[in-house]
Amino acid sequence: MQKPNGYEAAKAYGDFTPLKLGGHVCKIMGIEETQSTSGKDMLKINLDIAEGEQKGYFADQYKNSTFDNKKWGCIVYQLVYDADGNTNRGLKTFLDSVESSNAGYKVQWGNNFCQSLKGKLVGGVFGREQYLNRNDELKWSTKCVQFRNVETIRKGVEVPEDKYLDSMSELTDKARQGGVNVHNSNDNKDYVEIDSDSDLPF
Repeated sequence: MQKPNGYEAAKAYGDFTPLKLGGHVCKIMGIEETQSTSGKDMLKINLDIAEGEQKGYFADQYKNSTFDNKKWGCIVYQLVYDADGNTNRGLKTFLDSVESSNAGYKVQWGNNFCQSLKGKLVGGVFGREQYLNRNDELKWSTKCVQFRNVETIRKGVEVPEDKYLDSMSELTDKARQGGVNVHNSNDNKDYVEIDSDSDLPF
């Protein structure tokens, strides 16, 4: 066999290291105001791990992705209003957590709102949520499910309970009949460390 083109530059697959569940001190890499498919106002918050042995986890993952349409691995969509048209409690929790995590910072309402939040620290609590992939297989996705201030995270928080699909019983019945393959796995790709964030989408 002759050596294939680009062999020396090709990267071998390594062992995948999943993100640890529980609390992480995070950095807001990017944030924008957007709307849901139903027209509801919301924030799109891009996070990365800012401290600890998994610092830069999602930046590394993004940098190493071989997909043509790369996507950031940790995005939280936060609604602005509740069903009554008032401030959503999740939004208030997020912004309070940012303010208490960054000394002297206060939310800047108006045109500079998103820009003022970029680069700030916030505590994130990560748990597992179940989903059904395109092959009708049940998989697990690790997501930021709660916001806290960073001091709370550094003191330690409990790992959230796994969140199953609402139709879990129906899917389980289908699986027993051979219609769904049930797996306890994570679809994330492996990643490597990077030296800079110059190639990130922010």
